Amino acid sequence: MPRFGEPIPDWTPPPWPGTEPLSGRFARLERLDPARHAADLHEANLADDSIWDYLGYGPFAAAADYRAWADAMAAERDPWFWAIIDQATRKPAGVASYLRITPAQGVIEVGHICLSPALQRTPAATEAMFLMMDWAFGAGYRRYEWKCDALNQPSRRAAQRLGFSYEGTFRQHMIYKGRNRDTAWFAITDRNWPALRAAFQTWFAPGNFEGGKQIRRLSDLTAPHLVSRDPGAG
Repeated sequence: MPRFGEPIPDWTPPPWPGTEPLSGRFARLERLDPARHAADLHEANLADDSIWDYLGYGPFAAAADYRAWADAMAAERDPWFWAIIDQATRKPAGVASYLRITPAQGVIEVGHICLSPALQRTPAATEAMFLMMDWAFGAGYRRYEWKCDALNQPSRRAAQRLGFSYEGTFRQHMIYKGRNRDTAWFAITDRNWPALRAAFQTWFAPGNFEGGKQIRRLSDLTAPHLVSRDPGAG
C-alpha cells in the first residue's frame, strides 16, 4: 500500500460559479432573481407543503415571506442559488444551489433542492441536476457532493439514480427544525463523470422517449458506474 496519495501536479483551482444561465432542452437554470422568480416559485410550491419537510426552512404560506427568504438567499455567495425554469412552460418551478464551494480543493456540493410538485419526476428536473454537474466538472472541480437527511428516502434514491455513490452516514450531524439529522453522504468524482455523462446523454436522447415516457431508465444506465451502492435507499 502506498504511503501517500497520488500526486496532483500543476493543480489549478477551478472558478467560482458564474451568473451565465445553464441551458438544456428541458430546463434552463438562471441565477436566482427574486424580482423575476419569487412570485412564480411561491405559487408553484403551494401545491404541496411536504416539499419542505427535509429543508431547514419553509413552508411559506405568504408570498411576502417567500420573497423575503429568496431575497436573503439571492444575496449569498455560498450557497449560490439557481432558479430552475421549465422550458415547456417558461416559468420557474424549482430551485437548487451550489454550496460549500471550495475551489482550492476542487470540491463543490449541490443542495437546497426544492422542486415544485409540477417539476418533480420530469426530464426537466433531471436535466437541471445534469446541467449543474456538467458545469462543475467542466469547470475543473474534482468532486461533486450530495448530502441529505438519512431518513429522506426519496433523496437517497434520487442521488443514486443520478450516479452519486454512497459514502456513509454521519450520525447526529446536525439539528434542524428541532429534530436530529443523521446525514447520508454521496459523491461523484471527475474520474466517474465521463461514463456518467455518457449515461445521461443516452437517457436524454430523443429515441429514449415514446409518448413522453422513457424506454431505458436512468438508474439502469448509471448503476454500472456507481463505486458503491446505498443500502438504505429502500
